[in-house]
Amino acid sequence: MGIRTALPEDIYDIFKVEEESFPPAEQADMESLKQRLEIYPDHFWVMEDDGRIVSYVNGMVTDETELRDEMYKNAELHNGNGSWQMIFGVCTLPGYRGRGCAGKLLRHVIDTARRDGRKGLVLTCKERLIGFYASFGFADEGISDSAHGGAVWHQMRLQF
Repeated sequence: MGIRTALPEDIYDIFKVEEESFPPAEQADMESLKQRLEIYPDHFWVMEDDGRIVSYVNGMVTDETELRDEMYKNAELHNGNGSWQMIFGVCTLPGYRGRGCAGKLLRHVIDTARRDGRKGLVLTCKERLIGFYASFGFADEGISDSAHGGAVWHQMRLQF
């Protein structure tokens, strides 16, 4: 399986992975995903299996230290020279879960952020995923201010 940055023509496959990864209230809509892919394509990574997108990670770069809900909706907040890589989604098709796809892709994103001189990465996750992200060095900073999708989110930070 290979990892690469996403291309505009990947949008429909990316949206399918999004739909399979989050409940409707938490999903990014097609327009938000298109905007992200247009504004920060170098921060939208996909994993392919025989040409099929099976997993992806995306998120903007900013100098802000906290992940805010507005960032999900407004890709124009991206600052390519920012200090922090925000992560909005770590998504994998159900049939590929448990095979290490998300972990391999996340390690690639971490390595890229480190190589690019970022201070680290920030993401939010549900309580059941704290251990998964902690295994990559992320620290739980407690319950986030996020109200995204009506869920309770923990903010996680990996600082270099």
